[in-house]
Amino acid sequence: MQNRIRNVYLAPYLLWIVLFVIAPLLLVLYYSFFDIEGHFTLENYEKFFTPVYLKMTLSSFWYAFLITAFSLLIAYPTAYFLTKTKHKQLWLLLIILPTWINLLLKTYAFLGIFGTYGTANALLEVLGIGKKQILFTDFSFLFVSVYIFIPFMILPIFNALEKLNPSFVDAARDLGASSWTTFRRVIFPLTLDGVKSGCQAVFIPALSLFMITRLVAGNRVITLGTAIEQHFLVTQDWGMGATIAVFLILAMVIIMIATGKRK
Repeated sequence: MQNRIRNVYLAPYLLWIVLFVIAPLLLVLYYSFFDIEGHFTLENYEKFFTPVYLKMTLSSFWYAFLITAFSLLIAYPTAYFLTKTKHKQLWLLLIILPTWINLLLKTYAFLGIFGTYGTANALLEVLGIGKKQILFTDFSFLFVSVYIFIPFMILPIFNALEKLNPSFVDAARDLGASSWTTFRRVIFPLTLDGVKSGCQAVFIPALSLFMITRLVAGNRVITLGTAIEQHFLVTQDWGMGATIAVFLILAMVIIMIATGKRK
């Protein structure tokens, strides 16, 4: 009886997974074996290993790594100090709040901030530096990307720090460990699962960015996500776009396995 009830409750979830996870993945895999004229081919996979696409893949991983690294460097100390504040839940809410705003709206906001007559250039003029080309640069792309993804890095690290038993830290200090040694040998290793979760939450979506690259970087930054968008919406070469998506999915799965929790 209990198994029957459990199966009834599981049915909607299984149906959802089949319709919106498994079926789309199979559809992407299916389209990857067809050329722009609808003929079966393996040329899409051969084309992916040409220098153009390999360079694009390396570029995507490099930018995703930079976004993840900068996010971690900012997020860890922020999460650590949040755990020490009195109203930490309120501060955490204020950090997470921007994630409720549409991504496109936030991106357009930075177009105004980094534009020629924007706030950033106005500040540079006040400082006597003068106007600079900030928009459509690697800096603007990385800055906006880190701003958008950093709450997803802070949250798991904050949770890991909250679960940390303070007696371990007290014991390390009682044994004469310095603050740096305590952090390096006790705090960071015990919160590594939170760091891994945060890196997953940032690195994986950063691999497939396309909206920010188009609006903020002005297509100066070409990633796999940008290539997929171009093939599906511009060149109408769905087969090549699907092939890139297949390799992107494989990369994401490998990253999730590599950074997953080990018992």
